[in-house]
Amino acid sequence: MSTENEGTAAPTPPAAPSAPPVAAPAPETPAPAPAAEAPVAPAAEPVTQQLPPTPASGTEPTQQIPPTPAPAPAPGYAQAPAPQASAPAAHGAEGWPPPPPVVPAYGSGGGHDGGTWGAPPTADGFPPAKPKGKGGMIAAVLVAALLAGGVGGGIGFWAAERSENGVGSTTVAAGNTPKDLKRETGSIAGLAAGALPSVVTIEASAGDGEGGTGTGFVYDQQGHILTNNHVVASAANGGKLSATFSDGKKYEAEVIGRAQGYDVAVLKLKNPPSGLKPLPLGDSDKVAVGDSTIAIGAPFGLSNTVTTGIVSAKNRPVASGDGSGGKNSYMSALQTDASINPGNSGGPLLDGRGAVIGINSAIQSAGNGGFGGGQAGSIGLGFAIPVNQAKNVAESLIKTGKPVYPIISVSVDLQSKTDGAKISEQGAPANDLVDPNGPAGKAGLKPGDVITRFGDKPIDSGPTLISEIWTHKPGDVVKLTYLRDGKPNTVDITLGSRVGDK
Repeated sequence: MSTENEGTAAPTPPAAPSAPPVAAPAPETPAPAPAAEAPVAPAAEPVTQQLPPTPASGTEPTQQIPPTPAPAPAPGYAQAPAPQASAPAAHGAEGWPPPPPVVPAYGSGGGHDGGTWGAPPTADGFPPAKPKGKGGMIAAVLVAALLAGGVGGGIGFWAAERSENGVGSTTVAAGNTPKDLKRETGSIAGLAAGALPSVVTIEASAGDGEGGTGTGFVYDQQGHILTNNHVVASAANGGKLSATFSDGKKYEAEVIGRAQGYDVAVLKLKNPPSGLKPLPLGDSDKVAVGDSTIAIGAPFGLSNTVTTGIVSAKNRPVASGDGSGGKNSYMSALQTDASINPGNSGGPLLDGRGAVIGINSAIQSAGNGGFGGGQAGSIGLGFAIPVNQAKNVAESLIKTGKPVYPIISVSVDLQSKTDGAKISEQGAPANDLVDPNGPAGKAGLKPGDVITRFGDKPIDSGPTLISEIWTHKPGDVVKLTYLRDGKPNTVDITLGSRVGDK
């Protein structure tokens, strides 16, 4: 048994006769040319063609194609003698032992029109008629395979020869690949490569194990990380926070300050590494619609994801929440079609120079479902907090740990359907609806007035008014236009301040 081809039985040799046979003398005239290696059998007994045994399943050997017979006997070998009725052909010097079984050759024709495969010639030198049955079918299949193999091999050799000679080759030679593929510094790939080492994936978990994943970026070399409040809110009181850089290094972090109304938070790495590279901050006031944008974050936990788009609009009034039932956040947002999904929150929105122009914070979705456990995904409507506002908030949080909000000290009806921001008329005492000592009260505003313009921005709703107020700083003087009994009035208001979230 062969150890290289287990399961394939070796062919059984023919039984040796009881006495050495006597070699027959060669005839004076040889028979018509049978195959040089064809086996010779006594003519007195009819020959029955034997089908090869069927191997066990899984042990089938590779099918061997019979070799094509040579047109003439090779030099140094005697031509096969004509068959005799009483003695087998001699083998070796003494005609003994008998020759081993050989692969049968085709008839003298050399193809499928020649003699029957494996049948001995008759006494007159011609092969008998082809037998009927499975043997003929198997032979035909093998012949077809041999012809197909020969044609294919011939074509392959011809094509190879032409290719080597360089004549008629269809091979297209590509140019040499540069050893070092260098990308332009201002390309998307170049900007992303420069920004990714300064972007972190934030993991926040509360004491009960609940939490989520968001994004942040390096704000300064002291290890401060800027992100969204809703990213870290669950871990703000006794939870755990960690920040993982693009190189896989992970650091524990803590909350320095949170501004729920702005949806901004600042973290600090507990053991910041040396050589931190803060992302450069752009000027969100100078952004134009159509400018290129690059968003970096961890959508659905897929860290270091880069997407691109443009600034689709500016000053979009957005009231967003994290779905936990907490108070909404308000922003006069940059709108972008760069793909933003849950997990991108807190990540940087870059301009075409690689400077931060916003913090990705909210998306508008067509509905729930799809990837990410049923969470809504991007439909190309993403919103970012302008970096100018986020910077002011971050500086206050780093210095005092508390946010500072500019205010006009009025209560706005967020459910009003009027074209503007209506000051509430009910639900509280008049002095609570409009503080007489606040900026609006001092300017003469009353409950029921409808604010239609703040500074140079038109106001169409309560959230729009809040978003615009929070783009300013306490102490700023702003022109305000309002309607009373359908008549417009314009006044100057000096913005007050409020420290901390209510």
